[in-house]
Amino acid sequence: MKLNAYTQLFVQLVFASKFREAFLKKEQRTEVWQYIAGIIKNKDHKSIIVNGMADHVHIFFGLNPKMAISDLVRDLKRSSSQFINDHKWIPGKFQWQEGYGAFSYSRAQISTVCEYIKNQEIHHRKRSFREEYLALLRENEVPFEDRFLFEFYA
Repeated sequence: MKLNAYTQLFVQLVFASKFREAFLKKEQRTEVWQYIAGIIKNKDHKSIIVNGMADHVHIFFGLNPKMAISDLVRDLKRSSSQFINDHKWIPGKFQWQEGYGAFSYSRAQISTVCEYIKNQEIHHRKRSFREEYLALLRENEVPFEDRFLFEFYA
């Protein structure tokens, strides 16, 4: 970063497993989320919270603007897929779906976003991942076309 360049960028990433398969047990997810947090730190970003369900992940972090979000997502998906496959936690080959959601937040919203991500199991008792994802897009006023969304399986 150049002198006199100051940033404060907080981003929530959301992406899903291929075919939205419920791929990992709760204790395995914890290990994967910790691994993802480590990748974020190693890429010079600040991991705030990583959590999700068996078929998707929410990653909230402080973005270092030296790296494009798309490059970070590519690295996160590649490395975490390899990590899951190396552990042979699922039959066959694990992959993440193409695409992702990235949503920015202010410092004042950090605790609200963290609380939301921490309580994923509670939220998903009431609404599906599809409903959650569409709500995030709408709340953040992100224009989208249905045909380019994740493949949502029942």
